[in-house]
Amino acid sequence: MLLAVDIGNTDITFGVFEGETLSARFRFTVKVPRSSDEYGTLISSILEQKGYSRKDVDEVIVASVVPKIMYSFTSGIIKYLGCRPIIVGVGIKTGIRIDTANPREIGPDRIVDAVAAYELYGGPVIVVDYGTATTYDLVTQQGAFVGGVISPGIRISANALWNCTANLPEIEIKCPENIIARETISSMQAGVFFGTVGQSKYIINKIKEESGLEQVKVVATGGLGKIISDYTEEIEIYDADLTLKGLQLIHSKQKR
Repeated sequence: MLLAVDIGNTDITFGVFEGETLSARFRFTVKVPRSSDEYGTLISSILEQKGYSRKDVDEVIVASVVPKIMYSFTSGIIKYLGCRPIIVGVGIKTGIRIDTANPREIGPDRIVDAVAAYELYGGPVIVVDYGTATTYDLVTQQGAFVGGVISPGIRISANALWNCTANLPEIEIKCPENIIARETISSMQAGVFFGTVGQSKYIINKIKEESGLEQVKVVATGGLGKIISDYTEEIEIYDADLTLKGLQLIHSKQKR
């Protein structure tokens, strides 16, 4: 059984794969500092709650954008699950070519998303990930990752509103009934939500224009990606599990 792990700036997301089938998923926050024992016992406990034993896991693959927790995290995996994880990074087989000025700068999460979108939906494809940061990446028909855009994520934008102003409250991020709001909370929701929709439309269309690829699929993922994609006709496919699926695909390539 494979445990696929996506370590982001906000959450750690886990996917349990039996063969190619994603049979369970769970997550917890990265904001709490943890020791290797804490990681190991927490993962083991959640696996048991999902109906698995830690002994069922014989392989682990990890994509991480948080280097500072990797020593404790990987130590916990080795100590409690008894296997050394594959870390997505330089030198690993992915099936796509990183054709950028400095391939080492590209985050593993972006590479994993690109692999999944290209292999599952074909190229050329624009991959949009609504995470802590929102990323827009282009993969050509030939499987070349040629670059993309990084912008502040939805929650970062919302947090800036209430953390950097004296009178604006913390809000739930959702689509308001109208863009012209009659009170403060709906005004903020309209700005954050429709601002992200507008940004998405513009960036996607600008990527199409600059690349000359009008016939290009657009695939989105990320926690808040579903509600944004519902209002963004440029986005054709929303796949909540795109990153986990990409990790499974990359893991399978290491055996070839």
